[in-house]
Order: sequence, then C-alpha cells, then structure tokens
Amino acid sequence: MNYKKYALVDLHLHLDGSLSAEAILKVAKEENIKLPAYTVEELNPYLIVPEDCPSLEEYLKRFDLPNLALQTKFGIKTCTLDLLKRLSEQGLKYVEVRMAPQLSCDKGLTQEEVVETLIEALTEGEKYGIYTNLILCMMRGKNTHEKNLKTVEVAKKFLGSKVVALDLAGPEALFPNTMFDNEFKLANKYGIPLTIHCGEADGGNSVLTALNYNPVRIGHGIHCNESEEAMNILKKRGICLEICPKSNLDTKSVLSLKDIPIREFMKHGIKVSINTDDDTCSNTTLEKEYKSLADIGFNEKELQEFARNSIEASFASQKIKDEILGLIK
Repeated sequence: MNYKKYALVDLHLHLDGSLSAEAILKVAKEENIKLPAYTVEELNPYLIVPEDCPSLEEYLKRFDLPNLALQTKFGIKTCTLDLLKRLSEQGLKYVEVRMAPQLSCDKGLTQEEVVETLIEALTEGEKYGIYTNLILCMMRGKNTHEKNLKTVEVAKKFLGSKVVALDLAGPEALFPNTMFDNEFKLANKYGIPLTIHCGEADGGNSVLTALNYNPVRIGHGIHCNESEEAMNILKKRGICLEICPKSNLDTKSVLSLKDIPIREFMKHGIKVSINTDDDTCSNTTLEKEYKSLADIGFNEKELQEFARNSIEASFASQKIKDEILGLIK
C-alpha cells in the first residue's frame, strides 16, 4: 500500500520537537552554542527518544537542547526552513506548525518578534511546495499566566497572518485546564480559535473541562472515552481529535497502538486525524504513522477517512482544502 498518498496533512506538529540535528548544528556553529556533541550521529540521542522510551520524563528531556537553537531570529528561521524542506520531501502538502513563543525569549527576543520571524520563515518555506499555518502555544505551569496572556495578545495581533489558533500545552495532569480560565476566556473574547492539549496524560474529565472553552479541535484526546458526556459533545460539535500514535506510545499514554480507541471514536461518530506531534523526538514521519495503523488492521478506506478529516478540520483556505482533497480522492 502507498501510505504517502494519505500522509499529506499534519495538524499537530511542534517545532521544538521536530528540529533536525543538522539544523541545530548549523545554528550552534553560527551562534557559538555549547552542545553535548558536534556530529549528527552523536547529537541524535539527545533529540530522539530510545525505541522503548521508559517514561514521559525521559521524553520531555529531548526538548531542552532544541530550544537552545530557537532563541534568535537566525535560529528560528534556519530551523523552520529546514523543517519545511524535510516535510515537503516526505510528500506533505500542508502543515500547521505549533510552538510556544514564550520559550524563545531567553536571549532578548519578545514574543512578538518570535512570531514575526516564524511568519516570515513559514511564508518563505512555502517555496518548497508546502502550505503552512501557525498555532501559538500557551504553557501549563505555576507562573506562566502573564506570559500566556501576552501570547493571547500576540495571537490577536497576527490572527489571519499565518497565525490561526491558540493551544495550551505542558503537564496536563499537574496543571488542569481550569487553572487557565482567564487565558481561555480572553481567547474566546477575541474570537481566536482554540485547539487544547487534553485527554493525553489525564482522563476524560480533562477533555470535558476543555470543551467548556469552545475548542475547535482537541490535541490528542485519546482518553475522552472515559467520559460519555465528552464523547457526545465531541460528536455533536463535530470536533476532530488530533491523534499522534507514536508519541502516545513514547510518553506511555498508552502501552500499545491498539490501546488507542480509534475505532471506538469512529463508531461514536467522532472525527479522527493522524499526526506526528514531534517527528524528531519520536523518530517518526506522517507516512510511518499511517503505516503503523495499517499494520494493526486499519484499511485503505479508513486511512483515507483520516486524511480527509485532517484537511477538512484544518485552518487552510477552502482553495487549499479543495486542492488537497482532490489528491486524497
């Protein structure tokens, strides 16, 4: 089976979890960044989790080093262009890159400057034949509220100029959705679409509370079947789940791919899209994600449905949607 014909759209891809060793080395050389290794082969273990990743803690360690390369305009642009070139070579036609601008301000950039640079890089990167949009992540944490509210304001300013939505990422079980009520309500006030990480490291109630803030998509959401009410709302509103199979395995959100209740979601009438999350960290590609589902019994018709859901649930223009739906059909 040719899985590449379905692997056209990635709705859930984090920039910092998808940097190549080559791009990081290029930035480090230009900016004299100290690294633990200076060859691709020696650097990769710091970016890619082992095949049998033991824990979420081990997974999250792989984000420390990439963020060193995302602290300047040069670093952000270099890494973003490298990513888009690689995705295009893999056959992707559209991607929604997401990142937390507050994490790239350690060397003096403002969140606004980070986002401006990202928009420039994404626009230039379309020369590789891939369409792009940008989702800005707020972060879960004890002292992130001020920075999160700034992210909302920046999203408002650039909404419609590549920025298409806001997200909330980070340790879900430690910092529940209700802690970020002010951020969500401000986003709703400004009319900024939300795609919220939930139902990954926490259960169905996390999805249910996220739904109170009117998200248009849910990041992961694989444990939403623990709440019948959440399942019913997802179906009624036509909200698509952004499922990232390999990442769910790596973070121990599930113990096997068969534990992700995709067919249960489908039978309930809930839309499912397939994504990579962090393609470097999880050592994956979108094509590999589709193949892994085929390997556990999903047929071509079902894979085509996931691909169709992805583009239909995207923030792409109708013209781009029609173009890519034509390729899927």
